Amino acid sequence: MRATCLAALCWVSAAGAFAGVEASAIKVDFLEESASADARSMAQIAFEQGDAQGRPVAIVDKKNARIYVFGADGVLRGTTPVLLGLAKGDDSAPDIGKKAGGYIPSAERTTPAGRFDSEPGHNNKGEAIVWVDYDAAFAIHRLRPAHPAERRPERLASPTPDDNRISQGCVIVSGAFFDQVVGPTLGRQRGVVYVLPDQPATMAQAPLAQTKLATSVTPATAPLPKL
Repeated sequence: MRATCLAALCWVSAAGAFAGVEASAIKVDFLEESASADARSMAQIAFEQGDAQGRPVAIVDKKNARIYVFGADGVLRGTTPVLLGLAKGDDSAPDIGKKAGGYIPSAERTTPAGRFDSEPGHNNKGEAIVWVDYDAAFAIHRLRPAHPAERRPERLASPTPDDNRISQGCVIVSGAFFDQVVGPTLGRQRGVVYVLPDQPATMAQAPLAQTKLATSVTPATAPLPKL
């Protein structure tokens, strides 16, 4: 573990160290896009310390409601604002995946933080998405029609991250960004998704077991969650 790592990032740095991952020669390139210090540190851990293990990466900066998508070469493919879970919080509620597509209490509509091994897939309607945590019905997907009162397109287009919390927990991007960036990068192979926490202290001591597989315990014949 790096002694100088930020509290919010120590759990990932430790995961790479204890997994025996050697630092790679890949240099992160944000292509002059602005990014928070936490997002930049996470990208360095993913590529320059080898935690991503040669896979494409997405970093979700919840505090700034923004996603950064990188190819396996460490070069930024694109960045855009995102919609996030309505409630602040870094954990998924128990059995939240079983409630997907139905009523979910407002307090349980969180976007969980952590390191996730993602996998491309489809929802129950056949729409292409990127599974982040299958059991929690947590995915990255395109903006869809919703009740006009939610003002999702307007929230996504606003210049501030303060109004971007409205989803049931998934990370939502515009249709154009999904088709042009997410699909070609994370929609064709397994990747690694890092979701930065709302509360850094809550993740500082997270063990290696916090890494989750998108379809780790889901039988191939299991019904797809409703999203």
